[in-house]
Amino acid sequence: MSIYDLFNIQGCTALITGAGRGIGRVIAYTMAEAGCMVALLGLHRENLEKVAGELGGKCEKILVLPADVSRRDEIDASFQQVESTFGRLDICINNAGVSQQVPAEDISEADWERIIDVNLKGVFLCCQAAARLMIPKKSGTIINIGSISASAVNVPQKQAVYNASKAGVVMLSRSLAVEWAPHGIRVNSLSPGYIETEMTRSTMSHLFPVWRELIPMERLGKPDDLRGALLYLASDASVYMTGHDMIVDGGYMAR
Repeated sequence: MSIYDLFNIQGCTALITGAGRGIGRVIAYTMAEAGCMVALLGLHRENLEKVAGELGGKCEKILVLPADVSRRDEIDASFQQVESTFGRLDICINNAGVSQQVPAEDISEADWERIIDVNLKGVFLCCQAAARLMIPKKSGTIINIGSISASAVNVPQKQAVYNASKAGVVMLSRSLAVEWAPHGIRVNSLSPGYIETEMTRSTMSHLFPVWRELIPMERLGKPDDLRGALLYLASDASVYMTGHDMIVDGGYMAR
């Protein structure tokens, strides 16, 4: 096998959650450009349809799946549709997530539940549904999008619940990696640092100068900066890696 073959995922089926914008959109592009058939799962059909339209010339087959990742019935139905459409699932990338910057003493129980339901419960439900398709075939790779917030308390923003949810994603990924390794399934997490997206520009741009001061590379990341790591984790280039949290952060965690 050549070094290029190690990174070849052409013909695989990839499902991406939170695929309608930001990092999820770039993940969808990455998988499509690498030759995958893609399933786009997200809360808003119009965003998914827009991405699907953009990918039309790059992808052999695209499936749009409007669904709430925190709802088991919607997730089970979506993954069943993936199986009936593609016949298999090779790569599952769980990216859907929400964030809120509120002092811990002020956050409501409803907001706690919303963040945990999407960021942690949603990841588990999608991992579970993916494994049910992958276990019979004895192969598959799952990539859960974590965050440097799983390992560091970010400043100056106050986001204890978000940090806890992402720490849960990293430990969940490790636990599932050990449990499902005998079934030929690899589970890793990819933890971005500060990434400039539509969401961060619209709600947190006032913090960008502070963050740049904390990043050794002196810039925020772009969603495109994650493409190489995604391809590595999705392909046989990482065939002996499971239970790993890959951090892509411009050196933030090395300080």
